[in-house]
Amino acid sequence: MTITIRPAVEADWPALLRVVKPVLDAGETYAIDTNLSDEGVRAYWLMSAHDVFAAEIDGQIVGTYYLMANQAGGGAHVANCGYMTAPEARGKGVARTMCLHSLEQARERGFRAMQFNHVVSTNTGAVALWQKLGFEIVGTLPKAFNHPVHGYVDSYVMFRTL
Repeated sequence: MTITIRPAVEADWPALLRVVKPVLDAGETYAIDTNLSDEGVRAYWLMSAHDVFAAEIDGQIVGTYYLMANQAGGGAHVANCGYMTAPEARGKGVARTMCLHSLEQARERGFRAMQFNHVVSTNTGAVALWQKLGFEIVGTLPKAFNHPVHGYVDSYVMFRTL
């Protein structure tokens, strides 16, 4: 099984929507309104600040991520990403492959570090993976995320240099 990653194109949107919308609707990992319309999801995921990529297995989109500057001005040398994997592809290395790809893309674009601003503490698989890939928890935001199942839980700021 080979996972390929490429820049997303307009024709990918229906497949990207099938990955992104359920994750946002679940409200368990992203600090964004749930129940967005398809156009609202599109406006968020494909916003002009995001460079969006698609991960494929056998020609089927099974994941997506965006890469952007975390801040403007004096913070523009730090990248930020968001990743989503289709449920049927979880456990197959898609998130790991996307993260490694994003780190390389960030380096190529001149970023000096990557920061994740709001990693929900209950998303233990992501926290563990990011740590394996060199990210450190540099801050804890106490009860900063209202999880639909667990209530108010901590979120982490995670960071690594490139």
